[in-house]
Amino acid sequence: MSRDRLAAQQAELLRALLAGAPTPAGFDDSRIRAQAHALLSKRSRITWHLRPDLADELGERFGPLFAEYAAGHPKAVGVRARQDADQFGLWLVAQGHLTPPHRPWWRLRS
Repeated sequence: MSRDRLAAQQAELLRALLAGAPTPAGFDDSRIRAQAHALLSKRSRITWHLRPDLADELGERFGPLFAEYAAGHPKAVGVRARQDADQFGLWLVAQGHLTPPHRPWWRLRS
Protein backbone atom coordinates (compact mmCIF):
# COMPACT_ATOMS: atom_id res chain seq x y z
CA MET A 1 0.00 0.00 0.00
CA SER A 2 1.38 3.39 -0.97
CA ARG A 3 1.86 6.20 1.52
CA ASP A 4 -0.62 8.35 -0.38
CA ARG A 5 -3.29 5.63 -0.18
CA LEU A 6 -2.63 5.11 3.53
CA ALA A 7 -2.82 8.86 4.16
CA ALA A 8 -6.14 9.04 2.30
CA GLN A 9 -7.58 6.18 4.36
CA GLN A 10 -6.39 7.78 7.60
CA ALA A 11 -7.97 11.09 6.59
CA GLU A 12 -11.23 9.30 5.80
CA LEU A 13 -11.19 7.66 9.24
CA LEU A 14 -10.48 10.98 10.96
CA ARG A 15 -13.39 12.64 9.13
CA ALA A 16 -15.66 9.86 10.37
CA LEU A 17 -14.41 10.24 13.94
CA LEU A 18 -14.28 14.02 14.14
CA ALA A 19 -16.57 15.48 11.51
CA GLY A 20 -19.53 13.11 11.20
CA ALA A 21 -18.50 11.69 7.83
CA PRO A 22 -19.66 8.18 6.86
CA THR A 23 -17.79 5.23 8.32
CA PRO A 24 -15.06 4.06 5.93
CA ALA A 25 -15.29 0.61 4.39
CA GLY A 26 -13.83 -2.11 6.56
CA PHE A 27 -14.75 -0.46 9.88
CA ASP A 28 -17.61 -1.31 12.22
CA ASP A 29 -20.07 1.58 12.06
CA SER A 30 -21.31 1.18 15.64
CA ARG A 31 -17.76 1.23 17.00
CA ILE A 32 -16.81 4.28 14.96
CA ARG A 33 -19.95 6.12 16.16
CA ALA A 34 -19.20 5.15 19.78
CA GLN A 35 -15.65 6.44 19.49
CA ALA A 36 -16.83 9.61 17.76
CA HIS A 37 -19.25 10.22 20.64
CA ALA A 38 -16.45 9.66 23.18
CA LEU A 39 -14.21 12.16 21.38
CA LEU A 40 -17.02 14.73 21.27
CA SER A 41 -17.64 14.22 24.99
CA LYS A 42 -13.94 14.73 25.71
CA ARG A 43 -13.86 17.92 23.64
CA SER A 44 -16.96 19.17 25.44
CA ARG A 45 -15.47 18.45 28.89
CA ILE A 46 -12.25 20.26 28.00
CA THR A 47 -14.25 23.27 26.82
CA TRP A 48 -16.32 23.15 30.02
CA HIS A 49 -13.11 23.25 32.10
CA LEU A 50 -11.49 26.00 30.04
CA ARG A 51 -14.59 28.21 29.89
CA PRO A 52 -16.52 27.72 33.13
CA ASP A 53 -18.25 31.04 32.48
CA LEU A 54 -20.00 29.51 29.48
CA ALA A 55 -20.94 26.38 31.40
CA ASP A 56 -22.34 28.46 34.27
CA GLU A 57 -24.36 30.74 32.02
CA LEU A 58 -25.71 27.97 29.78
CA GLY A 59 -26.43 25.41 32.50
CA GLU A 60 -28.18 22.35 31.01
CA ARG A 61 -28.01 23.87 27.53
CA PHE A 62 -24.20 23.58 27.44
CA GLY A 63 -24.06 19.97 26.19
CA PRO A 64 -26.63 20.23 23.39
CA LEU A 65 -25.30 23.61 22.22
CA PHE A 66 -21.73 22.35 22.22
CA ALA A 67 -22.79 19.32 20.17
CA GLU A 68 -24.49 21.65 17.68
CA TYR A 69 -21.38 23.84 17.50
CA ALA A 70 -19.04 20.86 17.13
CA ALA A 71 -21.13 19.35 14.32
CA GLY A 72 -20.56 22.47 12.24
CA HIS A 73 -17.05 23.20 13.47
CA PRO A 74 -14.84 20.11 13.52
CA LYS A 75 -11.63 20.80 15.39
CA ALA A 76 -9.01 21.74 12.84
CA VAL A 77 -5.40 20.69 12.87
CA GLY A 78 -3.34 23.18 14.85
CA VAL A 79 -6.28 24.64 16.78
CA ARG A 80 -5.52 24.49 20.49
CA ALA A 81 -8.20 23.58 23.04
CA ARG A 82 -8.35 27.13 24.42
CA GLN A 83 -8.86 28.54 20.92
CA ASP A 84 -11.63 26.02 20.32
CA ALA A 85 -13.30 26.97 23.62
CA ASP A 86 -13.08 30.67 22.79
CA GLN A 87 -14.49 30.05 19.31
CA PHE A 88 -17.41 28.23 20.93
CA GLY A 89 -18.05 31.33 23.05
CA LEU A 90 -17.99 33.55 19.97
CA TRP A 91 -20.34 31.15 18.18
CA LEU A 92 -22.78 31.30 21.11
CA VAL A 93 -22.87 35.09 20.89
CA ALA A 94 -23.21 35.04 17.07
CA GLN A 95 -26.11 32.56 17.31
CA GLY A 96 -27.88 34.66 19.94
CA HIS A 97 -27.53 32.14 22.77
CA LEU A 98 -25.48 34.57 24.87
CA THR A 99 -25.00 38.31 24.99
CA PRO A 100 -21.47 39.62 24.54
CA PRO A 101 -19.71 40.16 27.87
CA HIS A 102 -18.83 43.71 28.87
CA ARG A 103 -15.38 42.52 29.88
CA PRO A 104 -13.25 39.69 28.51
CA TRP A 105 -14.32 36.35 30.01
CA TRP A 106 -11.04 35.88 31.89
CA ARG A 107 -11.70 39.08 33.84
CA LEU A 108 -15.23 38.08 34.86
CA ARG A 109 -14.03 36.05 37.82
CA SER A 110 -13.43 37.95 41.03
